[in-house]
Amino acid sequence: MKKLIAGVVLGVSLTATVYGAGDPAAGEANAAVCAGCHGQGGSAPIMPVYPKLSDLGEKYLYQQLALIKSGDRAIAEMTGILDNMSDQDLQDLAAYFDQQEMTIGKANSELVEAGRSLYRGGNLASDIAACAACHSPSGKGNGPASYPRLSGQSAEYVQKQLMAYRQGERDAGAQSQVMMDIAARLTDSEIEAVSSYISGLH
Repeated sequence: MKKLIAGVVLGVSLTATVYGAGDPAAGEANAAVCAGCHGQGGSAPIMPVYPKLSDLGEKYLYQQLALIKSGDRAIAEMTGILDNMSDQDLQDLAAYFDQQEMTIGKANSELVEAGRSLYRGGNLASDIAACAACHSPSGKGNGPASYPRLSGQSAEYVQKQLMAYRQGERDAGAQSQVMMDIAARLTDSEIEAVSSYISGLH
């Protein structure tokens, strides 16, 4: 697992994706179409299973938008929305949303200890790496490596994505293999606990 994570980090560092190439002002002009589902500034989705887009990391956001537009990451609700946007438009959107403030939720108090233990220390018995190793102890992520911010993301969305990784339904992008490998070892209760913990992490 450690070798796999190290390999992905190295691979990400060698990619040619431009980091910080977007114009937030131009992105704001195109962001109105996103607000209908993700809320103003991408911080208040209309449904908890939709992601908060605010402050996730510009490089990560751009990569995901590009994957969605190409169809490599299939999201039914996003079908056609990005079709008429250029690569620069996607970079601008990513820059805009990355500058917006993330709202923090509140974790389920009954799941905090289990969630904290998994997030910060992983599970040695099942060879699960700590989430903090890539996403930072505070959950702020690692922008240059395109590891997204997790802190404040809704528990329902995180849970949905971990289940998608575990089932092999989310398999696009540089880090997908690492996440699928980790999620495959997570139990339902671990997914619930760590997702709840992440929603209130700050």
